Amino acid sequence: MATKLTWLGHGTWLIETAGHRVLLDPFLNDNPAAPVKADQVECDFILVSHGHFDHVADAAAVAKRTGATVIAIFEICQWLQGQGVPEEKTWAMNLGGACQQPFGRVKLTPALHSSTLPDGSSGGDPGGFLLSLADGNVYFACDTALFSDMELIGRAGLQVAVLPIGDNFTMGPEDALEAVKLLRPQCVIPAHYNTWPPIAQDAAAWARDVEQQTDSRAVVLEPGQSYTLG
Repeated sequence: MATKLTWLGHGTWLIETAGHRVLLDPFLNDNPAAPVKADQVECDFILVSHGHFDHVADAAAVAKRTGATVIAIFEICQWLQGQGVPEEKTWAMNLGGACQQPFGRVKLTPALHSSTLPDGSSGGDPGGFLLSLADGNVYFACDTALFSDMELIGRAGLQVAVLPIGDNFTMGPEDALEAVKLLRPQCVIPAHYNTWPPIAQDAAAWARDVEQQTDSRAVVLEPGQSYTLG
């Protein structure tokens, strides 16, 4: 089956690829935009981009219930172990590093953001994920500002880029449009917007700008909807 990306609201995604289910930044129970709760998702792997509550809130509970392996920066893996996730079910990384997993290659890319865990401890450096999958390369920028090295990430040749457009806490629409120009993905999908009033955006208007000013196709999803690669 082709790779399917399902937006679960805010920065949370379910990636189904190569017979595996990968959950990115699980924030479900307290997410007003989430179409499902944390006890309703099944996954084999969990990716965590940084330590903020709205990205890590349900990671430990889902990992312990499903037995999923959590892939994250070293400090977050340590914190999750303190939350009861077995050490052997964590895969610690750092920025610029990559690892091969059963579903594909995972590279932890830089992000310009902050990363403090819910208890106030350090979440290490924030990151994004470049996934090299059988159906193509998918880049999740996660929470970040615009940075020029996105051009280097785009050199991998991106089937899909998922970018935040909410502004205030991340890139807004204007900077996200510039990110598309640097990354040059075949398809771009907006995320991290409309969860709360401070990050409300007109995603359809942004998508029109993308298609008028770049060669990328823009796809706007509602929470619970999916995009299939290919």
